[in-house]
Amino acid sequence: MDLKEVMAINLRRLRHAKGMTQEELAERAGLSARYIGAIERADVSASVTVLGQVAEALDVEATELVRAPHRNGDSATSAEPQE
Repeated sequence: MDLKEVMAINLRRLRHAKGMTQEELAERAGLSARYIGAIERADVSASVTVLGQVAEALDVEATELVRAPHRNGDSATSAEPQE
């Protein structure tokens, strides 16, 4: 999975967790809803500037958007140690 796909998955997950629509996120980030949708579909690669805007709008660290999922499917917050 490439970084564009990782960001797409994380962005969708985090946005849903915050109970936000693409339109709401776009407004907070100063972007278009169409562009947010394109990022979530992994149709475009977001610049580091956009990464920062989206992270700020979601109130998360930018690293949360580009953190690859663990191979065993556990979340990054799992209490079990990772090998």
